[in-house]
Amino acid sequence: MKDNKFVLGVVGLGEGRSIISAILNSEYYTLGNICDLNEELCKLRCEEFHLERYTTSYEELLRDEAIDIIGIYTPDQFHAAHIRQALLAGKHVICTKPVLLGLTEAKELLECQQKSGKKVFIGQSTRFFESVLQQRKSYEAGVLGELVTLETHYKSDSRWFLDRPWSKKAGFSWMYNFMIHAVDLAVWYLPDIEEVFGYGVVSSNTKEFGLNVEDTLTFLVKDKSGIYATVEGAYATPCLNKEIEFPIECTIRGTKGISRGGYNQLVMYQKSLKDSLPEDKKCYALDAEPEEFFEDKTYRYDDKHPYYFRFEGETHHAGEYQNYIDYFAKALLAGETPLPDLKEGIHTIAIMEAMGRSLHTGAPVKVERILSEYGII
Repeated sequence: MKDNKFVLGVVGLGEGRSIISAILNSEYYTLGNICDLNEELCKLRCEEFHLERYTTSYEELLRDEAIDIIGIYTPDQFHAAHIRQALLAGKHVICTKPVLLGLTEAKELLECQQKSGKKVFIGQSTRFFESVLQQRKSYEAGVLGELVTLETHYKSDSRWFLDRPWSKKAGFSWMYNFMIHAVDLAVWYLPDIEEVFGYGVVSSNTKEFGLNVEDTLTFLVKDKSGIYATVEGAYATPCLNKEIEFPIECTIRGTKGISRGGYNQLVMYQKSLKDSLPEDKKCYALDAEPEEFFEDKTYRYDDKHPYYFRFEGETHHAGEYQNYIDYFAKALLAGETPLPDLKEGIHTIAIMEAMGRSLHTGAPVKVERILSEYGII
């Protein structure tokens, strides 16, 4: 640590742009060094953030003894190797999602992390968006009562993505690139998901690009208590205006109320009330007693837009990164395990592996069977 702040180094300066902004605006961190194979990108980030140094060597970044934590924002296929190298170098790790693209290296990575004694935190950024954070707080406070069911989705007309070179590479998946945000929201509320079943469609829009990858998907996921969630995604067809349907959305149905949080900076609650309100404010449920009524509230967070979206448009969510690196720092200082950690991140990948198998078998798939195959349990 330096001046009672964690020193954080960053590798991968495309998405890493947001983490650099977060570090420079945090009371818990100071920026160590930045790294990317693309030297021009390194120079661009130095100019943008008024930085004085960079490296194109990940090994050099890891040799820096002043750095406590490595932030990994490299392409997904390099995450396992980069996490392992950081742990062996004695660094804590923050890694963007998905932590892995499969489970082949998962057991070895878990063992490496356990031997190192260092923390690995998975940057599932959607958990740290304002409306979703507030929704979680209300749920934990018991406002909605007991959880009955959950609905999550990530729907985005992302046909532009199909025209990019990386979409043509083997293993391209809408689930790992996009839908993982909705999966993670389900995992957040149902950490013991044990079974998955779903359907997927490859639209003609995707086939026009020579790809045979499901772009519209619906899954049911069930936890060990029997509570289930629906998880949906749609990526190669038109979508509704975000004021009608949030691109990323989580709906919680509880015994006392319902909450819908999502990505146009608003969250709505509907909770059963028994207090007295003026008659013109009451909305009686069918067959309800006169004292039982419902109240709808809409909470907007437009004033926080500059905090969350610091660059052009809304393509970078730097405020979410700010929230999660600060959460990580506070967890380290308290001696706590920040979530999602590596174990939870790997369990989420197992759920997604089960989703993929269900798509192609047309049958429910047990998550425990997937984990067992890879020797993780």
